[in-house]
Amino acid sequence: MTSTWEDLRQPPSRSARWRATLRKQPSAILLGVQVLVILLLPFLEDTEGGRAVISLLSLSALVTAVFTVRSTPALTWLSITLALPAAAFEVWSLLSESSTVLVFAHCALALFYVYTAYALISYMFEDYWVTKDELFAVGACFTVLVFAFAYLFLAVQEVWPGSFIGHSGTDKRTFLELIYLSTAQLTSVGLSDVVAVLPEARAVSTVEQLGGVMYVAMVISRLVALTVMRSRQ
Repeated sequence: MTSTWEDLRQPPSRSARWRATLRKQPSAILLGVQVLVILLLPFLEDTEGGRAVISLLSLSALVTAVFTVRSTPALTWLSITLALPAAAFEVWSLLSESSTVLVFAHCALALFYVYTAYALISYMFEDYWVTKDELFAVGACFTVLVFAFAYLFLAVQEVWPGSFIGHSGTDKRTFLELIYLSTAQLTSVGLSDVVAVLPEARAVSTVEQLGGVMYVAMVISRLVALTVMRSRQ
């Protein structure tokens, strides 16, 4: 009995604390991983082997997103079903220079991130109480949408070269440039030196701009209202 009592009094290990954080605040972990990927992109895109590291980070974000969806009302099995082909195509794209493989890889990742965003929104709309993890889910869902449209832009410019123009004279924009464009459009700030010029690219960009406005109007405003109501009770 004494040994059992002493075991209970011992502080949890570091791994146990990380597991508890991932279980209680998965959205915060997902948000951190997404921001880390963005911050590392400038140092990886122009380096040898940088493409492989970026893919590894993308796969890490995929795994984190799957764990995040487990805490939402969305279907975990559907999330895994979407994540597996996305991961397979991403690995395949490292071994092949085929444009078709790249298009499938980018579209699969975009589809998975869109479903993850849906899962996070369902999670935030599940009840009338705003928890700490739901606040992190606001940022996580936003970054997930940013990545979803950035991957979709990559697929668009792979099918229609020259879809986007920027300060460089190449027909294809880098992943970081398209994330920059995606963030500018989703936030509706419009401050980007990357511009959609072909009709297909402009159509996708218009959808993202509408999604950004709806996200602020429907999701953020609801959570702000619930937070204010709770503070007044």
